[in-house]
Amino acid sequence: MWGVLGNMRRSAEWMVLCDERILEYLSEEDSGTPSEMANSGYVRWTRSYISQRAKKLVDHGLLQHLGNGVYIITDEGEAYLDEEYDANREVYIDRDMIDEEDSPGETGAGEANGT
Repeated sequence: MWGVLGNMRRSAEWMVLCDERILEYLSEEDSGTPSEMANSGYVRWTRSYISQRAKKLVDHGLLQHLGNGVYIITDEGEAYLDEEYDANREVYIDRDMIDEEDSPGETGAGEANGT
């Protein structure tokens, strides 16, 4: 079943499923190249597509490129996976704000904005 608001990753409009898999892979493996990711069986896209997406993740601060095609996940990338970072707004999530939004009987910021 789908999680409730506050228990979901806050992805950005530009993100695709491949981005999630890249972040998850690098969170577990500590570092990797697009070829290693493609050969892992977990990131099931071509090396060239993984490379394109990794560059996009670097542009948005979720990965760091170490050179020679090697990438690592950043603190922001880990926080995103832990549901503590909003990739769309590129800010850390204030847990107190989420709790207020999710409280029954209260109108939180999300409800006031129609989200």
